[in-house]
Amino acid sequence: MNVLRLVAREFFGMFVDDGSLALLALVLVAAVTAAVKLLALPPLLGGALLLVGCLAILLQSVRRAARTSSR
Repeated sequence: MNVLRLVAREFFGMFVDDGSLALLALVLVAAVTAAVKLLALPPLLGGALLLVGCLAILLQSVRRAARTSSR
């Protein structure tokens, strides 16, 4: 069972280096999509929210990586 878990983790690691970054990006995309579709948010505003949200997620990820590499 440990071999399967190791293989799955390595396979996932080939595509996603930072699981938190990937999860937050997926949540952001889903939230903005729901806001545009369900709340009739203008698509241009949705795109701006997506851009700002992605930049915030990336900044948080870079800060976390810098903290762990300095230790």
